[in-house]
Amino acid sequence: MKRNKFYVTTPIYYVNDAPHIGHAYTTILADVLARFHRALGDDTFFLTGLDEHGQKVQQAAEKRGLAPKQHCDDLAPRFSDLWKTLGISNDDFIRTTEARHVSVVQAILQKVHANGDIYQKEYEGLYSVAEERFITEKEAESGQFREVKTLKEKNYFFKMSKHQDRLIKYIEDNPGFIRPEHRKNEMLGFLRQPLGDLCISRPKARLSWGIEIPFDRDYVTYVWFDALINYISAIGYMADEDKFKRFWPAVHLIGKDILTTHSIYWTTMLFSLDLPLPEAIFAHGWWLMGESKMSKSLGNVVRPLDLIEQHGVDAVRYYLMSEMNLGSDANFTPENFIKRYNSDLANDFGNLLNRVSGLIAKNHGGIIPEAGTPSSADEEVVVTGRALGPKVEALIRDYKVDEALNEIMNLIRQVNKYMEAQAPWKLAKTDLPAAGRVLYTATEALRLSAVLLKAVMPTKVATVLEILGVADSGLSWGELKSGVLLPAFPPLFPRIEVEKKV
Repeated sequence: MKRNKFYVTTPIYYVNDAPHIGHAYTTILADVLARFHRALGDDTFFLTGLDEHGQKVQQAAEKRGLAPKQHCDDLAPRFSDLWKTLGISNDDFIRTTEARHVSVVQAILQKVHANGDIYQKEYEGLYSVAEERFITEKEAESGQFREVKTLKEKNYFFKMSKHQDRLIKYIEDNPGFIRPEHRKNEMLGFLRQPLGDLCISRPKARLSWGIEIPFDRDYVTYVWFDALINYISAIGYMADEDKFKRFWPAVHLIGKDILTTHSIYWTTMLFSLDLPLPEAIFAHGWWLMGESKMSKSLGNVVRPLDLIEQHGVDAVRYYLMSEMNLGSDANFTPENFIKRYNSDLANDFGNLLNRVSGLIAKNHGGIIPEAGTPSSADEEVVVTGRALGPKVEALIRDYKVDEALNEIMNLIRQVNKYMEAQAPWKLAKTDLPAAGRVLYTATEALRLSAVLLKAVMPTKVATVLEILGVADSGLSWGELKSGVLLPAFPPLFPRIEVEKKV
């Protein structure tokens, strides 16, 4: 039987940026989806990387007295090292300065040019130095673009407008292509106005740091035309066609601020190349501090490493995945983090582990008791547990990670209530096998929940499954083994105590 395929990408991050919680969120999200799909048996590939060309990189390198490539080599480990710290399981990390990418970009330029979709003309318009692109008067009036000036020069243009009607039809015919729904509607609204052509070159006289246009050595490639191609250059387009056909098309996870470049620039480029469009483009919201988007200029950037050093990487991963609904913005505050951590991880998940292991140690010699014949109360837990795997799988395949986590935690909460109602600590005094049956049921629900949480909290959950003696267990109810001796262990999620203000 042929396995399902899952190819997921993050944006390639801008090498000049310092990694912040927005970068961490997108990358952890991609990692969680990739881990879930691997666990489901899907043929999975996960790509991330860095965007290293453009005017701002050249200027930053000049300020440091470095060659642009040396500047990029110096900064790149800030991202790759953080991904290791965050437990990111990417299959590839591409940099746009790599030869494997440069050669594909130049081959694509030749191909699109041969197709008649590239032409040269002199253009005068408003140019945002900060965004490194020409903008419309309406965009300039919005105040969202910095360092705007009038620029007149001869450049090469890609016939984006040629593919406008085809793109509109494709979006309308494929409801899940751009997600969430309101982002799809936003793009359709944008496409109701005439679509201009895309300037895809910069004269070397103004900018030398970029991929040289193969049919005119006086120009380099516009950074966005170059960067978007990473999604296919990394998986072998024009180099390893078997690998390319195996994985393309992809699911692109992006922030909502780069939706236009992905859903319009990239799609029309793919039309020109006669390639399938992405499987889905998912634009998530921003992380806000108060009512503002996190940004360096506002000084409100949360550094992921600071949170990790204080509370551990798995707690940070869980918080980011559970707190943001994928279509909306999310508000970060230290208070929100502590509240979520204490409620879900310390009080619910961690407390259940401590309770069952403590009672098994006290009344059953530390050995997991027999499952016994389920009572009606036990069956309620069993029914929820058996339904949980398919329910979580459906939500994950629909990119609803926060809802999937809530379903898992609902089972944990149900079992905590079940423990209170059944009181195995009391039952042990009169009916030890019955108490054991309750503890087996609760521990098996804990095991099942842990298996489903492994993609989000790989390190902590691996410890839980090792404690329970079921490191490689799956989603079938009853895989917990009776007769296993539970080892002693420290609290996995110690409660965060907050000093009360007087």
